[in-house]
Amino acid sequence: MNASDHPTADVLIIGAGAAGLMCAAIAGQRGRRICILDHADAPGKKILISGGGRCNFTNRFTGPEHFLSQNPHFCKSALARFTPEDFLAWLQRHRIPWHERKHGQLFCDRSARDIVTMLLAECARGGVRMQMQTGIRRIEKNGLFRVHTSRGIFCAERLVIATGGLSIPKIGASPFGLKVAEQFGLNIVPPRAALVPLRFSGEEKERLRALAGISLDVRVSCNNRHFREAMLFTHRGLSGPAILQISSYWQPSETIRIDLLPDTDIHPWLNRWRQQRPQARPATALAELLPKRLARMLCDELRIHAPLSAISERQWQRMDTLLHDWRLTPSGSEGYRTAEVTLGGIDTRELCSSSMEARRVPGLCFIGEVVDVTGHLGGFNFQWAWASAHACATAL
Repeated sequence: MNASDHPTADVLIIGAGAAGLMCAAIAGQRGRRICILDHADAPGKKILISGGGRCNFTNRFTGPEHFLSQNPHFCKSALARFTPEDFLAWLQRHRIPWHERKHGQLFCDRSARDIVTMLLAECARGGVRMQMQTGIRRIEKNGLFRVHTSRGIFCAERLVIATGGLSIPKIGASPFGLKVAEQFGLNIVPPRAALVPLRFSGEEKERLRALAGISLDVRVSCNNRHFREAMLFTHRGLSGPAILQISSYWQPSETIRIDLLPDTDIHPWLNRWRQQRPQARPATALAELLPKRLARMLCDELRIHAPLSAISERQWQRMDTLLHDWRLTPSGSEGYRTAEVTLGGIDTRELCSSSMEARRVPGLCFIGEVVDVTGHLGGFNFQWAWASAHACATAL
């Protein structure tokens, strides 16, 4: 047997992100010899830029209903076994201050670096060995997994792929995990950008560009899903939490529906304006409810410019429909460059939900974003990283 055929560790983990660090820490503290390999120059890069640098590390309301997958039941086991409260216990141990924002989103008080520092401390506690700036050249399996790298050959009985998705390539995202799955014959759900701004083209792009910078609370719907959050007009289209959320359900050529005034019945408002200022222009009146530029654009779209007293009920009904059911058809999304996460990934039918191990390739596991489990905006994707890593680590 060659020297390189001797195990370097019990478990090799490729990827020093949220899931990889969590898995390494737990498995290491359970007595496993762990070695992490990563091509980046430092661990936890996506953690550091998340949540505006404060890291939205989990969500109090985590449940399977907040995740997309071709098998919506797959995530239940891992999420039940490692909850947001379990992760908060880690923060308490490390005396990391945090706070809660709307919709159960939990953030660090100081910096996302607190989370990375905590994970590295837990890895050190478990005796985890880490090899950064290590390019992976190829992987073989002949009894042991043999990983050929820029720093030599690493061997182990078990291999965990925690390389994330395709989102934000500027910090090193790549299709590496999907290629490993393909190498071993595993099925992949075609990936696409998710939690991503939507863009428009042609005349619609020009119309919306004039509204760039405007933000308002809306209700956005598509494919029988809806989200009530802020929406932001940009120079290329639409963004903001409501749009990022619905982008995970939107498909090319489909229309999104926007309720610009989700809590407002315009008829009492209209009657008041008609009585008090019958000669006012519609855009002037509508600016009481919406930003001025948006009010003017909507009136231009319907060609409603006469004084309020001269506008017919039919015209007002058209305005009411537009305000509560504004329909727009994006030309595409901004893609992986700005996407928060990647939808799709390793088909969950290929994996055991209790261990994240490939059913057809003993010893090979996939965790985190590389798996076809994608959370809503608001800390859910980090919770999936922690939970899937915990499920894997406790089975190694």
